Amino acid sequence: MKISINTIEKAKEFVSICSKYHDGDILVKQNQYVVDGKSILGIFSLNLVEPVKVIMDSENDNSKIGFYNNIQKLKAENNY
Repeated sequence: MKISINTIEKAKEFVSICSKYHDGDILVKQNQYVVDGKSILGIFSLNLVEPVKVIMDSENDNSKIGFYNNIQKLKAENNY
């Protein structure tokens, strides 16, 4: 899913959401860069003007569904 975290508040909210999920890895990708979604420093190392791709790697399907539902409000618009 592509999301937009183009403000400090959105970045903090995203990391806070990610930190609640201990049973999987959350990867944030932008071009050739991949950072941990639970790392505020990692998130701020990206170009947040552009959307980023988020992938949750977990064997627990309920966690995946809950995570993606929680970040729906950050979903990037289709014009990217």
